[in-house]
Amino acid sequence: MATLKDIGIELGLSVATVSRALNGFPEVNARTRDRVRQTADRLGYRPNRIAQRLVTGRSGMVGMIARIQPDMSSDMIFFEMLTGLTAALAARDTDLVFAVDQSDEPVLPYQRLLERGILDGFILNAPVPGDPRVTWLKARGVPFVVHGQDQVQVDYPFYGIDNRAVMVDSVDLLAALGHRRIAFLNGELRLAFANDRLAAFRNAMAAEGLSVPDHFIASDDPSENYGYGRGLAMLSGRLGPRPTAIVCGSTLTAAGVLRAARDLSLNVPGDLSVMAHDDALPKHRATNFSPALTVTRAPMRDACVPLANHLVDHIDGVAAAQLQTLIRADVIVRNSTGPVPEEGKDPWHSTQ
Repeated sequence: MATLKDIGIELGLSVATVSRALNGFPEVNARTRDRVRQTADRLGYRPNRIAQRLVTGRSGMVGMIARIQPDMSSDMIFFEMLTGLTAALAARDTDLVFAVDQSDEPVLPYQRLLERGILDGFILNAPVPGDPRVTWLKARGVPFVVHGQDQVQVDYPFYGIDNRAVMVDSVDLLAALGHRRIAFLNGELRLAFANDRLAAFRNAMAAEGLSVPDHFIASDDPSENYGYGRGLAMLSGRLGPRPTAIVCGSTLTAAGVLRAARDLSLNVPGDLSVMAHDDALPKHRATNFSPALTVTRAPMRDACVPLANHLVDHIDGVAAAQLQTLIRADVIVRNSTGPVPEEGKDPWHSTQ
């Protein structure tokens, strides 16, 4: 295995210069750093982690802490994200340390890991409004990146989707098809993205001149049972006027709504239009639904590489303002949405 001395002999540089170049010290010019790195790769050099940490003060490890749910063993997207992040970080010569949050105090797991002095930064997932983890880490100058945002305007690195656009695109599509009674089955309001989507849904409906009855809004942990229960209540008419279209916060929820529609002998999209936001869950592909789901699509796995790169770049000194990525979800129209039923053909019109 090549050593720093071997690289230095090859390039006519001192061991100290080679070491500084490999560790990104600014006093070594970019051209020399590139030459050293290329030669190190060609010779098969592998850094001594202990020595590297002594020089740079960095461990080459970052952390991610998640709260485990009782049924997370079946949550394939979680494991897909975990493996994706591990691979993306490895490509930047960084290792991921995963820990489980079993505390009622949100910052305690971060404090515990930081006290061990082994991590250079954190990846935060599932932010809540005004997330205390963000405040705590910022106060201590600890680098981090967030999958999403805890509020609209932020000053830290993040990668997320434009939740306002998700709602605007959904409402605009359905309104253009003539729908005026549009319901929304949202995610859990304890999470920041669900708050953003709810506010954006109300604003988008108002922009179309459409009212939103209280029973047209629901928020809960996304699941097929939630979609079925709330869908059945809305579509049976026992809560009040029935929607002609339902926007679902996830494909899981949409699966329940479609089942409720079938049990009520309603045709989709003839009697009811259904669309959802699609995170590309491995076992719930929107194209496999019957009918295939119209969606706003932004696969969660697409977040792995940018999250890893944003965090490593931030640790390397890149300003947070340069590491903020907000993407717009694709709109994919399929067979679950169609024109609003004509008044005479609306199966619910006589009860309105």
